[in-house]
Amino acid sequence: MTTFPKMDGTSYSPQQELFELLQARFPDVFTEGKIDPIRLKRSLGEQVNVDSERYGLNWAGKSDCYRHIQESTTATLKPVRKESVDFDTTQNLFIEGDNLEVLKVLQKSYYGKVKMIYIDPPYNTGSDSFIYPDRFQESQDDYLKRIGEKDESGNLMRDGMFQKNSRDNGHYHSNWLSMMYPRLFLARNLLREDGVIFVSIDNNEVHNLRLVMDEIFGAENFIDCIIWKKRYGGGSKEKYLVSLHEYILFYSKDVNHLDPLFVHQDEANIARYYKYKDEKFETRGPYRTHPLEATKSMGDRKNLIYPIPAPDKTYINPQRQWLWKKERVEQALKNNELEFIKTDKGYSVHTKQYWRDESGEVRQSKMFSIIDNVYTQSGTNEIIELFGNAQIFSFPKPTALLKPLIQLTTDSVQEEIVLDFFAGSGTTAHAIIAQNYEDGGNRKYILVQLPEACADDSEAFKKGYKTIADVAKERIRRVGKEIVKKKQSKLNLDGKKIDVGFKVLELEDSNFKVWRGDVESAEVLLEQMEAFVDNTNPDAIKESVLYELILKSGLDLNVAVEKRDIGGKAVFVLNGGKLAVCLEDELNQAVVDAVVSIKPEKVLCLDKSFGGNDQLKTNAMLQMEQAKIDFKVV
Repeated sequence: MTTFPKMDGTSYSPQQELFELLQARFPDVFTEGKIDPIRLKRSLGEQVNVDSERYGLNWAGKSDCYRHIQESTTATLKPVRKESVDFDTTQNLFIEGDNLEVLKVLQKSYYGKVKMIYIDPPYNTGSDSFIYPDRFQESQDDYLKRIGEKDESGNLMRDGMFQKNSRDNGHYHSNWLSMMYPRLFLARNLLREDGVIFVSIDNNEVHNLRLVMDEIFGAENFIDCIIWKKRYGGGSKEKYLVSLHEYILFYSKDVNHLDPLFVHQDEANIARYYKYKDEKFETRGPYRTHPLEATKSMGDRKNLIYPIPAPDKTYINPQRQWLWKKERVEQALKNNELEFIKTDKGYSVHTKQYWRDESGEVRQSKMFSIIDNVYTQSGTNEIIELFGNAQIFSFPKPTALLKPLIQLTTDSVQEEIVLDFFAGSGTTAHAIIAQNYEDGGNRKYILVQLPEACADDSEAFKKGYKTIADVAKERIRRVGKEIVKKKQSKLNLDGKKIDVGFKVLELEDSNFKVWRGDVESAEVLLEQMEAFVDNTNPDAIKESVLYELILKSGLDLNVAVEKRDIGGKAVFVLNGGKLAVCLEDELNQAVVDAVVSIKPEKVLCLDKSFGGNDQLKTNAMLQMEQAKIDFKVV
């Protein structure tokens, strides 16, 4: 019978609609289900003084976090072909640069497009070094100058950029929170409505991270705190307890858009959890057992209280009640789907849960909130297998920890994007490539990693890797080569190609000159105006300018680019012909006519391309307008 939604009989409430919109889009402005005016003002970039008591997490410098979030950036991403693999065909991205600025740069192109985020940020152990504003009133210009310090090879230096966050520091927790908050805030914008985020953490900051995530994502979107048992034992140097675990906080962007999550049971899990066999093994596989006795959390139901006949002809009564109705139990008895376990007090009744259902389909399984069969040593072994040296990168996360999370929350068929903006050695890319190989998936990744300099006495530096980013890139290259070999060696080739390439892009200043607002004299102003006759930087490369325009037009960085020669001039046609970009120094009427004939929706060209010919520019604008083409001069 068809059912229809019912009217609730109330009038339209624009206030309620606005409230629900704010709650969905800006959960960070709510506390205990109500709009917090202080948080709302902060989100809008206003400075506020907190002098009244309220529930929530506060710290020195929190107000400045919102200022950093609100400040726009003129930075861009420069393509680096020589470091890339399959640059023109790959859909994967590896971005070098400070992740706060990169997240800002990605906002326009990737807003609401990422399905899953996994990050493994600094844990704030007292010996970590990371970027944080040690002067809470630091301006954006000062910040950019500080994080932009590089050596002669272009590698970011520790001095002046990374600050060691010692436990002796008076702002020890505040520094870490000020580093994390704006990054998590911007990351949420990039998630799809059904997107999810996983954040690895340990005991040092898990309590603060939970409060920050509740504020940014909304406490109602908390899914679970996964406990990862990361090592076997040991810990003789521990003072009190042997710490064996870490955490992974799991949140959705909007739990109302998140479908139930199921994980595929591999052979190891089948052997581990489905331990028993009976006569149905050939058709339904092994089984596991579950008590039929209901827990106290289940409401009282009298129809669930009845005796069940035991193997010794006695009857078993529940201490409270059963989970199943009597009719279902009788059917299970006929089908031999109950297990009776002898105890000192008689028998306990358990249900048999087979690996396959009655139709032979593999039973869908939920992932457990404890991961206890994957260890840190596995991550170290992966580095040894790839590089032959465990010291190339210490304590990387194992791919076996990430693969179930990837499989759980992404679709193997759809080209879904996974983002990791604390990429480290590149475990996330490794896990995605491996998972795609196993299930034929089309998942894509965006990795962001600082080109943090490796110490001169480190094994990585001795092997020729100047930065952590260099280690990650080489790891992905080696993993790609191994997967290609495995694919080629398969006897049953399916012909499906796995994307093992990646585009390398570097965070750089804009290719366009930035107008200075601190001009002190008429002479300096005149000099600046003359310099802006050509507003591109003298060392700007056409491809870099093109990618900056792609970013700032809101297009995907993997958008198809076709280079056409029109009248001896290069015109880039993008997005299936919807956008045409011309970056030539000189244009003429023939080129304008040819571009119009392509019939794009939008055309971009440089102002200098008209060489001061205002008539040509005006004619071009009129032609575009007549052809209903959005024409922009940069």
